[in-house]
Amino acid sequence: MGIDNQTWVREFILLGLSSDWDTQVSLSVLFSLAYMLTVLGNFLIILLVRLDSRLHTPMYFFLTNLSVVDVSYATSIVPQMLVHLLAEHKAIPFVSCAAQLFFSLGLGGIEFVLLAVMAYDRYVAVCEPLRYSVIMNGRFCTMLSITSWVSGSINSLMQTAITFQLPMCTNKFIDHISCELLAVVRLACVDTSSNEIAIMVSSIVLLMAPFCLVLLSYIQIISTVLKIQSTEGGKKAFQTCASHLTVVVLCYGMAIFTYIQPHSSSSVLQEKLISLFYAILTPMLNPMIYSVRNKEVKGAWWKLLGKISGLMPKLAT
Repeated sequence: MGIDNQTWVREFILLGLSSDWDTQVSLSVLFSLAYMLTVLGNFLIILLVRLDSRLHTPMYFFLTNLSVVDVSYATSIVPQMLVHLLAEHKAIPFVSCAAQLFFSLGLGGIEFVLLAVMAYDRYVAVCEPLRYSVIMNGRFCTMLSITSWVSGSINSLMQTAITFQLPMCTNKFIDHISCELLAVVRLACVDTSSNEIAIMVSSIVLLMAPFCLVLLSYIQIISTVLKIQSTEGGKKAFQTCASHLTVVVLCYGMAIFTYIQPHSSSSVLQEKLISLFYAILTPMLNPMIYSVRNKEVKGAWWKLLGKISGLMPKLAT
């Protein structure tokens, strides 16, 4: 196709989950509640780590980063989705679509790398406890955090650039809840083999490589735990990793299913549901997982609640 015959669209139409009005209203209420819980839960985690000096450790420094990523990822998708659920004309401008793809893809990549960093932190804590404070010093933790943010952002910038330089011709209907990478690439009216290769390569670099690092970290952790003579000591060592391991399973599982499988084997509905899982369920569950399954966080919650309850009588007088 010659360049003269290509038409560049100015906006896209997101088809979303359903065209039934009652369903859309119900979903908007449900997703609004989930989004509010996501923002509240992650904000409280950030506040708690900030206020409690016992949580000023590398593990909770990375957890704060994870909470920021979760809130930002949900915000890049959910508010726009809520507007479209109740709007008759479900259009999104070209620039807004590109921005949404950049932020959602970038934040997703950051989270995968960050989870690998957190796994390394747990490996050092369990396998090298005497050297933990030396290895996981403030400067090194900051460097790992910056690496996570930079790597995810660079990958997203590259993917967004090569995706939106594709001619879409007159195709402007995106059968998805947001401007998701695979959904946008499908609109192109030219061969997209190079884009699919780029997606596969970035999936290996930012998804499978961190996942392998997580696996290696936990293989070493399990090996160390099994060598601990004391049952109580082994249980305590594993408890420090339980919350992170739960989040790892949630985050990596669906992403590997989406981006590593052959392009033709995934249905549009599967992609929509997986995007909903990442945009709504995972960011909402992460603070709950770290609160319920972590004694230090629960202890900090009770301490904060005790302070608040102690202030209430003073405020009342």
